[in-house]
Amino acid sequence: MFLFLFLVLTVTEASSRSHNSWCELGCDCRGDLKFTICSRAHFDQLPARVPPNTELLDLSDNQISGIPERSFAKTRKLRVLLLQNNNISVVEDAAFSHMEFLQKLDLSWNRISVLTEGFSAGLAFLKELQLSHNRLTSLDSRSFLHLDALQRLNLTANGIHTIQVRSFSTMSRLRQLHLPDNRLTSLRSGAFSMLRSLEVLNLAGNRISKTETGVFKPLTSVTVLNLAYNQMSTVDFKTFLGIHAYSAHILLEGNPWNCDCDLQRVFRKLRSIQRLFLDDYYNLTCVEPAVLRDYRLMDVDTGLCLAETVTVLVITFTVVITVLAAMLMGERKRKKQKRGSTGRSRERYRTSRTIDSSFFCFPLRYMNKTQCFILFIFLHALFAGTVRQD
Repeated sequence: MFLFLFLVLTVTEASSRSHNSWCELGCDCRGDLKFTICSRAHFDQLPARVPPNTELLDLSDNQISGIPERSFAKTRKLRVLLLQNNNISVVEDAAFSHMEFLQKLDLSWNRISVLTEGFSAGLAFLKELQLSHNRLTSLDSRSFLHLDALQRLNLTANGIHTIQVRSFSTMSRLRQLHLPDNRLTSLRSGAFSMLRSLEVLNLAGNRISKTETGVFKPLTSVTVLNLAYNQMSTVDFKTFLGIHAYSAHILLEGNPWNCDCDLQRVFRKLRSIQRLFLDDYYNLTCVEPAVLRDYRLMDVDTGLCLAETVTVLVITFTVVITVLAAMLMGERKRKKQKRGSTGRSRERYRTSRTIDSSFFCFPLRYMNKTQCFILFIFLHALFAGTVRQD
């Protein structure tokens, strides 16, 4: 029995020495060397010794400042690489080359400001890329050139203000794209081209005030479109009408809406489309006009067009009365001046007093041509009757 225990301890110790020979000081190698944990080890560069069979390498919460070229050439079996919360500002071209098994790469909470064309070289099978809380300012067609299999991309809280056309064109399998808390001010058509598999597009917390009509048209599979807490005061009905997904939930809370009749009409149409769902419609609040500030749109939407109609009627009535009064006063003045005169034909008398509809329709800008013509006929008849009575 004693001999058996001695042999077990000897084998365990030998195995431990073998493990330690592969494991960098400050790291913890577990699971038959498949898990290498080097978190909070105060490294300022990548460890030199990592077991070649490692599938999960955790280098988070260190002081690493750069990723040199072919840094992981000896650990090609990696499936998960965690580098979040370091000081990484430089990722050299082909730093992740030949990592055909890597499925998750976490580079969040670093200082990366540029993604070169070679950044994604070797990551053809990567499924999840975390780049949140870095210092990226723009994206172009070279940023994610080789990420053909990517399904989840997180770019939260960078300084991104520009997304060029076809920036995500290689990501035909992407399902989630997170871009909240950046500095986007507008969305151009083509920015999300080729994203036919995208299900979640999160754009909350930006500064978006303008969206081109066809920008969301490629998103044929989108289920969640988050545009909350941007700078949208109005919206074009055709912008969302271009979404041909079977069921799309749109979030618009926290925008400074200008609550007028046009906005009410747009939302009424959007809510009538069965494939679109405005999940937070009842939380939308008005910023303009000042009289409706902080009111919920749902509480005033039925009165927006009514108020506009009443305003138009008041303006129209005021203008009509003013024009009619001026016409009557002018006619009376002319009658006094020409009282007793003879020799003028009745036809000429009528012609000189014919009312031209363009004379008084011009100021009635809120009336269409049909309404203006009807009002013209009415006033002409009223005026002619007044002249006959006189």
